[in-house]
Amino acid sequence: MTCLLKEKLCRIWRHIRRSNASKTQLRTLFSASSLLQNSPSSFCRHRRSLEISEFRSEAMHSSHLLLEEPIRMTSILEPSKSSFFPALTKIVGTLGPKSRSVEVISGCLKAGMSVARFDFSWCDTDYHQETLENLKIAVKSTKKLCAVMLDTVGPELQVINKTEKAISLKADGLVTLTPSQDQEASSEVLPINFDGLAKSVKKGDTIFVGQYLFTGSETTSVWLEVDEVKGDDVICVSRNAATLGGPLFTLHVSQVHIDMPTLTEKDKEVISTWGVQNKIDFLSLSYCRHAEDVRQAREFLNSLGDLSQTQIFAKIE
Repeated sequence: MTCLLKEKLCRIWRHIRRSNASKTQLRTLFSASSLLQNSPSSFCRHRRSLEISEFRSEAMHSSHLLLEEPIRMTSILEPSKSSFFPALTKIVGTLGPKSRSVEVISGCLKAGMSVARFDFSWCDTDYHQETLENLKIAVKSTKKLCAVMLDTVGPELQVINKTEKAISLKADGLVTLTPSQDQEASSEVLPINFDGLAKSVKKGDTIFVGQYLFTGSETTSVWLEVDEVKGDDVICVSRNAATLGGPLFTLHVSQVHIDMPTLTEKDKEVISTWGVQNKIDFLSLSYCRHAEDVRQAREFLNSLGDLSQTQIFAKIE
């Protein structure tokens, strides 16, 4: 019986394509075919009350279509099981170096990923654009819809390691934190993304440096103690031996307020270019501290026009 009903609906759809059906009729047929596809048992149980017949033109030159019997929507919208409704919980997947290929992204979509997160704490817009193009290909091939989330850097202190070579620090060794990002990261010098650190710390303050996506291992993080402030540079003593690997390390200063905006100028540049170009669905606001941060982000998105409907996720970190 289900096959016969499907065949009948197909004939109706073919007729609609050659005619000018009203919006109500189109919505009715769409609901009926969706129910048949997702819950055939429910459709069959209500087939007698459904009473759908083929559309017929009223006249040769008429633009209206008629139904032989009225369609009762309540009979086709009633689900057979609670499982008919899709899960409301969404899964956000971060697309990074190990998960940016079409093959891997397709697997994530099939497994249930419904939002793709692009973390701008590392790499540039060109890199993330390549990943997004792979996402589009994966969405098309799997026929699974996926939203796009832009995750901001926010007021996060970072050590940039452009060479991506592992950096070994020795216990009781000296290391300089400098805002000069032209310098190459090494066991003696760590370039940071903040030029106001020297004004915020004093001798004896403690600074933690760890790998991005911290593993919790003492060998992949280091505790530094401020020994001297020299101009814009902060000279520290390493309290433990560690090897820092990867392109990015995070830096945290104990009991010190760092005066950086939640939505930095770098974040705004990325949003106004990459975000607008790709009409992002979500903005993930890193290190959100109070309601004013969200209001300012909302005002900025609204000012861009195309992103006025973009939703904001406030990350409480």
